[in-house]
Amino acid sequence: MSISSKHILFDLDGTLVNSSEGIINAFTYSFSKMNTEIPDKHLLASFIGPPLETSLKTFFPNEEKLDEAIHHFRTFYKTIGVRQTHLYPDIIDLLQKLRNLDLSLYVTTSKYEPMAIRMLKELGIDKYFDNIYGATATRFHKSDLIKDCLIDNTIPLSDALIVGDTKFDIIGSNEVGIKSIGVTWGFGTAEELLLNKADAIISHPFELVNLLNER
Repeated sequence: MSISSKHILFDLDGTLVNSSEGIINAFTYSFSKMNTEIPDKHLLASFIGPPLETSLKTFFPNEEKLDEAIHHFRTFYKTIGVRQTHLYPDIIDLLQKLRNLDLSLYVTTSKYEPMAIRMLKELGIDKYFDNIYGATATRFHKSDLIKDCLIDNTIPLSDALIVGDTKFDIIGSNEVGIKSIGVTWGFGTAEELLLNKADAIISHPFELVNLLNER
């Protein structure tokens, strides 16, 4: 199967980086500060991928409490959690190979934008991306991030592709109308990605290069 795209949008958590430790610890800290029973780690792990607001609203439906819980999460994450992260194997080589193909690369993540930018800089991979799009107070759903990326960079729907590890990436791509590739080294499963109609599934970063080289 070949997938033709000149503009590649990457999810961050679970796709480029393994950030599970920092995110789970930040959720644990937030629930503790809110004097709320801390969910088990399996449930906390399911919060990786969706917007932070979506995950926490189930526990804190009151807007004031929700804002407070988000504040505690970000307070921990920006000082400690952001450093409890590492790149998946071969990601730097993948990004370099894609650049060598003269492709434009972007990040579209539901992570708070300042944290996403900081993380990419500290990991030394921000230089590979034309632009980085993260969550703001008014923009945190994947489809909105994708739309802003396409509009800002004048990218046709037919020439864009998102690479992500969860159903939220695939759902976002379908809502906007771009192609999608699901990866199995992150927090989602191949079954979940296929169920939501990913155009292709890969289990190693270099498989993306192979797909694009078949253009």
